Amino acid sequence: MGSQVRGAGSLAGAPGRRHGRWPGFALVWALVWIGLVIPGVAPAASGSPNPDLEDQVREIASGLRCVVCQNLSVADSPSDLAKEMRNLVRELVQQGKSREEIQAYFVSRYGEFVLLSPPKRGFNLLVWGLPFLAIVVGAWGVYLVARRWTLRREEAEPAVDPAYAERVRRDLREREGPAGP
Repeated sequence: MGSQVRGAGSLAGAPGRRHGRWPGFALVWALVWIGLVIPGVAPAASGSPNPDLEDQVREIASGLRCVVCQNLSVADSPSDLAKEMRNLVRELVQQGKSREEIQAYFVSRYGEFVLLSPPKRGFNLLVWGLPFLAIVVGAWGVYLVARRWTLRREEAEPAVDPAYAERVRRDLREREGPAGP
């Protein structure tokens, strides 16, 4: 009889133990769910109150070169310096500075290298014009080389000796046999 009570107690205790783990399991799931959902909501809640400001900052920052990465814009670079530069652009925009004033500020600190697109004036005109000039000069050079090549080929063909040509014609007639009935 004692064994029946022990068995009955263990059956009765099993759901209790399982139920005893349930609050801990629910708490873990709730924390995981909160940990996954809150980071997705937090940026939206803490985003800039002025989306036009962020668009303007992004536009200006995309024209500035990250001085750490050097081949990425400040808007796209993950470096700490680029983040600071974006924040500085944001502050200058909030102060009412124009795009040109902000670019001039960064040029005064880092030189024209900081601009992803160099201005089209002075020595930088070579950067903008030289590729087109190189294409024109290259095409002209290809034309001249092709022309000389074809002229040399025409000159290089030897003239046929008329006596030799007549002899070849006569030999061909003899091989073909008499023409006509």
